[in-house]
Amino acid sequence: MDDGRPLFLQIADALEAQILDGTLPEESQVPSINELAAFHRINPATALKGVNLLVDDVILYKRRGIGMFVSPGARERLLADRRAQFAQSHIRPLAERALSLGLTADQVQDMIRKEMAP
Repeated sequence: MDDGRPLFLQIADALEAQILDGTLPEESQVPSINELAAFHRINPATALKGVNLLVDDVILYKRRGIGMFVSPGARERLLADRRAQFAQSHIRPLAERALSLGLTADQVQDMIRKEMAP
């Protein structure tokens, strides 16, 4: 937890990463606010703020008196969001640059295939 971004965003991102990699599957319980705060050595209010971001995005939900859990479909929602971000930040600029160089879509696809080949 030290990449210059606010800690609550780092907490939310860390939980998202665990959902995406399967460490926290759907319907599994996430660490409590106090556990997150103790583990990351931060204020519980900061941990709560990060968790609440995920609750607002329907990635986590609360079971009263039990704790927070990963929502059904959370991984797919996160993947869809990450794919949209990827398209916005990488594919759009790539397409714009390719057009400025006079490349066709087929030529760009061939270049990508070569780069992704094992």
